[in-house]
Amino acid sequence: MPVAPPTVGWDIHCHTAFSDGTKTPVELAEESKALGLHGISITDHDTTAGWHEAEEGARKVGLPLLRGSEITADDEHVSVHMLGLQYDPNDQHIMDLFANTRAARLKRTKHMVELLSEDFPITWESVLAQMRESGNTTVGRPHIADALVAAGVYETRSDAFAGAISATSKYYIPTPSPTTHEVVRAVKGAHGVVIIAHAGDPSRNSRLLSDSQIEALIDEGLDGLEVWHRGNTPEQRERLLGICEHYDLLVTGGSDWHGAGKPNLLGENLTDDATVEEIVRRGVLPLYR
Repeated sequence: MPVAPPTVGWDIHCHTAFSDGTKTPVELAEESKALGLHGISITDHDTTAGWHEAEEGARKVGLPLLRGSEITADDEHVSVHMLGLQYDPNDQHIMDLFANTRAARLKRTKHMVELLSEDFPITWESVLAQMRESGNTTVGRPHIADALVAAGVYETRSDAFAGAISATSKYYIPTPSPTTHEVVRAVKGAHGVVIIAHAGDPSRNSRLLSDSQIEALIDEGLDGLEVWHRGNTPEQRERLLGICEHYDLLVTGGSDWHGAGKPNLLGENLTDDATVEEIVRRGVLPLYR
């Protein structure tokens, strides 16, 4: 069980223009190669739309690839992000889950834009203009933020997230999401690996997942916890490591890279090679090479 973040390995938590990142999957591959990462992963929100382009990028630069998604979920009013990796993308249950989530995101985002447009110079069309992959992109708050930046309201996406579209703003509407239990069932049913992302990040929730909430998911098939993430406090990293050790869970790390969309740097937190090998062993998909 690693007690310190790996200094070499894989960054298995990365976003591209197919959700709320600013770079293409090919650019992700090129930058990962330049950094000397051992492999790359694509985990866009609630979609597999970027997988084919990620495969092209991985093949182009000669890096192996993990394929996955970051899935938004809810657990007793705690917002939870879960990484589903190496699952069957043609599984009907998980395809339906993604379709329902994207439709709910679209409705929610439109409503937020309607509220914001009463006080700020943005429209639904100006939000859609921020989506680099058009209809293949999972739309959400980051695209509203980018529209506010384009309109001159804020200087950066981070400023918008700290302002009008923050979770405490009067314009904020929670993302309609499946439960964490539904996500575990869907990913495991699609023969994939499921990991809770940044479970120790207090900036995301006023209340974090409790040990008992995590233990309930372990009983249902949870594979691991993302311990090495910039949002997890030192105390939470220690707590999450303890849970992983007690229940023999996978310990992973990832940057949560979004290109220019977040300050997170590609490769700033990594997953070691042995853990990636175990993820591949557990999943239904072969490692893409």
